[in-house]
Amino acid sequence: MLVIWFGALLVIAGMTYMAMRAIWKGPMSGPNRTRSGLPRGTLEPPGRGGEISVFALSRNWPGLLLMVVGAILLLAGVV
Repeated sequence: MLVIWFGALLVIAGMTYMAMRAIWKGPMSGPNRTRSGLPRGTLEPPGRGGEISVFALSRNWPGLLLMVVGAILLLAGVV
């Protein structure tokens, strides 16, 4: 039973890690900037931004690894 709980904890930690990476990346309205550099028509604060690469494997591999290990532990706990 402990293996199942640890697997569930790892899956939740992986999802939380990936969500936090997406949230703290910065504004996603990079292409719609005016000449002054300020975004137009958005409520997002100025700051880090650029291309939308929220789902890039190179940035999310720790979260994906946590989720895969957690899923393996969940499956191992069932058997």
